[in-house]
Amino acid sequence: MHNRQLHGALAGFVEEAAWQLAAETADGAEIPFEVVRGGRRDSPLYCYRPLTADFIEQRVGLLSRLPSFLPAVHALSGLGRLGDYLESRGERGYPAEPRARAEFALRVFLSRVFEESTDFALSPERLERAYGEVESALYDGRTETVVIAPLLGVETASPEVALGEGLTLVRGEAFAEDAPTDALWAPGARRAHLLVVVRWEAAAGDTTPVAHARVRLRRLLTALRLYDGASVGFGPLAWTRTGGSPWQPFALGALGRRGEEPIVVGADQEDELRAFCSLIARRTPRSGELAWALRRYEMACERAIPGEALTDVLLALRALIEPEGPGSGRLAGRLGALCALLDERAALTARVAHTIALERALIGGLAVDPEIDALTGELAGHLRALLRDLRSVAEDIIGQDAAGAEQTTLA
Repeated sequence: MHNRQLHGALAGFVEEAAWQLAAETADGAEIPFEVVRGGRRDSPLYCYRPLTADFIEQRVGLLSRLPSFLPAVHALSGLGRLGDYLESRGERGYPAEPRARAEFALRVFLSRVFEESTDFALSPERLERAYGEVESALYDGRTETVVIAPLLGVETASPEVALGEGLTLVRGEAFAEDAPTDALWAPGARRAHLLVVVRWEAAAGDTTPVAHARVRLRRLLTALRLYDGASVGFGPLAWTRTGGSPWQPFALGALGRRGEEPIVVGADQEDELRAFCSLIARRTPRSGELAWALRRYEMACERAIPGEALTDVLLALRALIEPEGPGSGRLAGRLGALCALLDERAALTARVAHTIALERALIGGLAVDPEIDALTGELAGHLRALLRDLRSVAEDIIGQDAAGAEQTTLA
C-alpha cells in the first residue's frame, strides 16, 4: 500500500455510504436494471444487470452530507494522476477543476466497489480490489516521498485533518506508518506531537525533498499565522523518506516560534481551515507591496519579544495603507477607519498614534510605555486582519482620503 491516508479516507467513506445506500433500499428505493443479451444466437438468454452507478448518482446530495465525504474528497484532490485513474475506468469527460474532479472520482470509486451489487453489503475483497485499481493508476512506475514535521502551537480535535494537496495534520499516536519516536513524541512528554505530513510524487528534475518540504511548510506556516493570531512553529527537525527507504532526519532551522496559547481547531472548524489554507496557497502574492508587507508581518511573528516587532508591523502597515510615507501622518486615521466601528474610530486612532510615537523611544533605547507589548500586539492583530482581506477596502479608504483632500483644496 502506497498511501495509507488515502486508503483510510476512502474506506471510511465507503463504509458510511454502504450503510446509507442499504438504508435507502430497505426503505423501498429500487435500483434500476438493464437487460443484457447473452447466450447463443439461436437461443439467446437475457439477464438483468443492476445499474448501481445510476442509483448512486441519484443520491449524490445525500452522500455528500456524510461526515467522511469531505476528508475523502480532499484526500483525492491532492493526487496528481487522478485523471489517469478516471481514464482507466473509461471516463473521459471528467471535470478539470480539482475539487469537482475529486468528487467525480469518488463517485466512480464507490460505484466500482458496489458494481452489480443490489444490497450494498461491503466486503473487504470488493474494497481492496477497487482500491488496488486506484493505486495502480496513481503509483505504478512512480515513487512517493513523505515528509513529517512536528507542528507546535496547534491542537486538533480530530486525530487527522486533511488539508488537501497532499498536506495533512496527524496526531502522532494516529500516524499509521512506522516513524522515529522523536518525531512522534516530545522528549519526556506524555502527549504526542501534532505532525504535518507532506506527500507527493517526485519526478525527474524536481527539487530535492528537503527543498520541496521547506517551501510547503513555510506556506502552511503563513496560512496558520493569518488564520489565527497565536504563534505557531515547527520543531527543529523533520524526517523524510522515499518509497520504503529508512526515515532520514534533516534540520528545519528557525521556522516560527510557539506561543503560550495554541490554535485549537475544532471538528466544526476543519472545513474553514482547509478552505483558508487552500486560498492562501493560491492567492499569496510573490511580489509587490502586499508580498513585502506579508514578509514584514512574518518577521514580526518570529520576534521573541512582541515590543521588538513594532518596527516590522509599522513598516508593513505603511506599505499597505500609507504609500505617501510616514511624513503624511495618515496611518493612524486610516487604520482607525479600516479596523474600528464609527463610534470607536477616534479611540483606536489615538492608540495607534501613541504606539507610532513609541517607535523612536524604542530605537533610542529610552524608557517606553510598559504597555508597548500589548499595544504592538493590537497593531499586529489589525495588520493580520488587513492582510487577510485587503486589498480593495484599503484602496477605497485611500481613494476617499485623496478625494477629500482634493475637495478641500478646490474649496
